[in-house]
Amino acid sequence: MSLNFDPNQNCYLFNEKDTVPLVFIHGVGLDHQMWNHQVNYFNEYSTLTYDLLGHGKTPCKKDKLNLKDFSNQLLEILLHLKIEKINLIGFSLGSLIAIDFSSHFQKKVEKLILIGTAYKRSDQERSLVLDRYNQAKLNKPISNQALKRWFSEKFLKDNPKTYDLFMNILNKGPKDHKNFLKAYELFANHYDNFEAVKKIDRKTLVMTGSDDVGSTPAMSKKLVKDLVNSTYIEIQNGKHLCSIEYADDVNINIKNFINN
Repeated sequence: MSLNFDPNQNCYLFNEKDTVPLVFIHGVGLDHQMWNHQVNYFNEYSTLTYDLLGHGKTPCKKDKLNLKDFSNQLLEILLHLKIEKINLIGFSLGSLIAIDFSSHFQKKVEKLILIGTAYKRSDQERSLVLDRYNQAKLNKPISNQALKRWFSEKFLKDNPKTYDLFMNILNKGPKDHKNFLKAYELFANHYDNFEAVKKIDRKTLVMTGSDDVGSTPAMSKKLVKDLVNSTYIEIQNGKHLCSIEYADDVNINIKNFINN
């Protein structure tokens, strides 16, 4: 598989098989590479990963971004590839985009999987995210802080290639950093649209790591209460990027949910 671009310069990687595509949406500051474990595991399925606006190799011309921009981006890619139906998997900011997309284009979504989703943040939880955003605005280094929230220390020590990959993705040049801040501002200031969430009737799997301090199990359980057709699974000992550190557990849960 090789990277491709649609007419709007959205960068994507599409492995076409005879299945309903699994479409993966990455988190803020990352790119399609965060899903390498999933793409390799699901190599007999159609999979689509892509770089969000202003991330990886996808440009961003707007000064401010909202969820509609990201939902429209996904719609553009699906139209370009002539994909009618998808199983949609989102992580962190990607989960918020997946929720927004599903609320507007529900007929295109067969099943929905949300990993590490921030939902109904308390004032204190919102304040912590805004503090990190303000540090990033001041160009203070946040990469090491992020990795410690996302992975266990043992995993980072035992997997130096993963550490190097994510440090390389997170440490951005001035132009990429400016685009990163647009998405981070949206994520930090996000307020949930409860009515939109409650209208989603797609069968949904909500997953989070038991040790995720940013998108906590308590948040995911609140989300499950508002999603009318949802199931909750907790990845034991997982932090925010349990999809990598505990990829085997996450992948088998996705597979079972998709095939059920």
